[in-house]
Amino acid sequence: MNEPTVLDYVKSIFKNWDSFKDFLKAVSERKDTTLLVDTDAAVDLHEDSPVAAPRKFPWLTLLVLVLALAAQQTFEPPQQFYVMGIALYVAALGVALLAFRRGEWTLTPLPADETRTDAFAVRGTAFSLSLIFSAVAFYFFAGNRFTTVNLILWAGAIFFHLRAFWVPEPRTSDSPTLLAKIINFFTRSEWNLRITRWGLLVFLIMLVTIFFRTYRLDSVANEMTSDHAEKLMDVYDITQGQYSIYFPRNTGREPLYIYLCAFVAQWFGVSFITLKIVAVAGGLLTLPFIYLLGKELGGTRIGLLAVAFAGIGYWPTVIERFGLRISFYPLFAAATLYYFFRGMRRQNRNDFILAGVALGVGLNGYTPFRIMPFVLVAMFILYFLHLRDAQSRRQALVWFGLLAFTSWVFVIPMARFAIERPDIFVERAFSRVGTLERAFPAPVWQLVLLNLWTALKEFNWYNGNIWVHSVPSRPALEVVSGALFLIGVTLVLVRYVRERHWKDLLLLLAVPLLQMPSILSLAFPEENPSLNRTGAALVPVFLLIGFGLDSLLNGFAGNSTARERLSENDETRIAVSSSRSVFASVLVLGLFLVSFSRNYDLIFNKYYQQYRMGAWNSEEMGSVMRGFIDKGGSVDQVWIIPYAFWVDTRLPPFWAGEPGRDIAYPPDNLDETVAIPGAKLFMFSPQDTATMANLKLLYPEGKLTIFKSSLEFHNFYVFRVPAQ
Repeated sequence: MNEPTVLDYVKSIFKNWDSFKDFLKAVSERKDTTLLVDTDAAVDLHEDSPVAAPRKFPWLTLLVLVLALAAQQTFEPPQQFYVMGIALYVAALGVALLAFRRGEWTLTPLPADETRTDAFAVRGTAFSLSLIFSAVAFYFFAGNRFTTVNLILWAGAIFFHLRAFWVPEPRTSDSPTLLAKIINFFTRSEWNLRITRWGLLVFLIMLVTIFFRTYRLDSVANEMTSDHAEKLMDVYDITQGQYSIYFPRNTGREPLYIYLCAFVAQWFGVSFITLKIVAVAGGLLTLPFIYLLGKELGGTRIGLLAVAFAGIGYWPTVIERFGLRISFYPLFAAATLYYFFRGMRRQNRNDFILAGVALGVGLNGYTPFRIMPFVLVAMFILYFLHLRDAQSRRQALVWFGLLAFTSWVFVIPMARFAIERPDIFVERAFSRVGTLERAFPAPVWQLVLLNLWTALKEFNWYNGNIWVHSVPSRPALEVVSGALFLIGVTLVLVRYVRERHWKDLLLLLAVPLLQMPSILSLAFPEENPSLNRTGAALVPVFLLIGFGLDSLLNGFAGNSTARERLSENDETRIAVSSSRSVFASVLVLGLFLVSFSRNYDLIFNKYYQQYRMGAWNSEEMGSVMRGFIDKGGSVDQVWIIPYAFWVDTRLPPFWAGEPGRDIAYPPDNLDETVAIPGAKLFMFSPQDTATMANLKLLYPEGKLTIFKSSLEFHNFYVFRVPAQ
């Protein structure tokens, strides 16, 4: 049996001018160029052939990795050598192209697209009922309030919509339903536990991820800011029976995160830890969808590698630990993209319905997610242009319309509020993309290009200067992840140029498209990039990291089918293959440990210390307030005198277990407190000498002390007035 080698392949291309022209023609027509190889002249690689030899060690692959790691290291602060880093990256990516061309560095093939014909069947009665329930629910959602009636109507609209369009998957007699599987599992007389290397690896990655997301959750980050005060006030309103659809406080926020926090508050109170638990839960739920996307785009190994590095990533971890809605952006972006990609590959109506569900629910989560419909439109247009037959195009158009219709059913309450109060609903977005708050500092086209370039530097160069959810002036990825990301980008781009597959193009474009909420900050370009508004971009970014590392493993392992065939009866080849597998495993483990160490330092040392220095110590003020109340003082007679750029006076009551209060007292009205009987407690800034003098004048019997904070420049004055 004769099979061509890579050398035979190259020789067949450059044998003469005619063969080279045939090769170029085959490439332009997207034909299999391996058919041009002269198989009669090929070297015999049968297992009995004496010339068969193990693959050479992939030195180019190793060189690419070393150069990329060295390049990314130059972008690490405090001294960032950009020119040297760019030169090293150019060299690394150039060698990567050479390795890719020689077949030494390869990407795992994309799963094949399927062909399916949809009869466009719809259950007419259910569809009619869904329209009726949707219209009536829309009417009853007036007034920005959830009620029992409008929730029942909304649930009915969702149920009948899904009933009208969902197509049951064909099921054979020997394929039990999910319910039957569950019943069978719990009714067995015995359970067998099967441990595999893959399962053990998945379990270990889960443990490491949970450690990163929950370790020292109470102290990293340790204090709240005004953003947390706004969220907690909304949560408190829900506990008091105020069931808003849209929360207009502080430019407004969507309901999903707030209601989940109100649910968790039953066990952890209206507190900072409640905000963090829900945010971390959103981040953890993102990871299964990243895994499924990796599987959809290449295989389970790509998905697992992407999850492994995302699980310990500094970027996703800090935006969750800050304790806001930020993690809901990548969560629902990942879910939407997964079902969208799977639907396009399988040409399955149900996947488009699920993508619509994820899109609709996500629009109730976090304001930057509003870019997602535009992202899907752009992606669908590119996918549509890659289709070749009219039937597929017609089906795709219908399914995409169904996706949009499904998402609409899930945003009926928000849509009602948006129509009633468009000024509030679009205020935050328009203040950044428009001139609502200030004029553009430059021509729009310049701002768009500048913001795009600045945002694309986020991963390897500069992730912004917002200290509350990032370490300013550093890359969003540490050294290992940053190097693998650019390697993955390069290889996927090269594969798209060669094969023109829509998945590669959409994966690459997903990065800037999901950064658009930050890029479109035209009135405030200094806010770009920001790890929160670009949060969903971490989904394709870590997938590309998975692609980069998976291709590295391919470089060491080679083609698995050929490797297995060549090593069946050759102990030497088996030993070489095994040694390379061990080397590759050790290398990947080493890269993961380096990434773990760098991310740990970023999160639990640099970010922790920076956040402590920047956030005011409202928790210590809350402890002083709690102590006063425990000794018999009235909660209504604890006050903080506001001072410019100091603590948010709504925060200490949350720490003290007295939520929903603002204990600010105007300094000009302090004389009015004299008539109030009972003990009093005042807290104020050390810089506020006017308040100090006024209190001493009003209360000669009062006692002034300074509270010694764990950080000296966070000290504050406490003025106690005894009961008369």
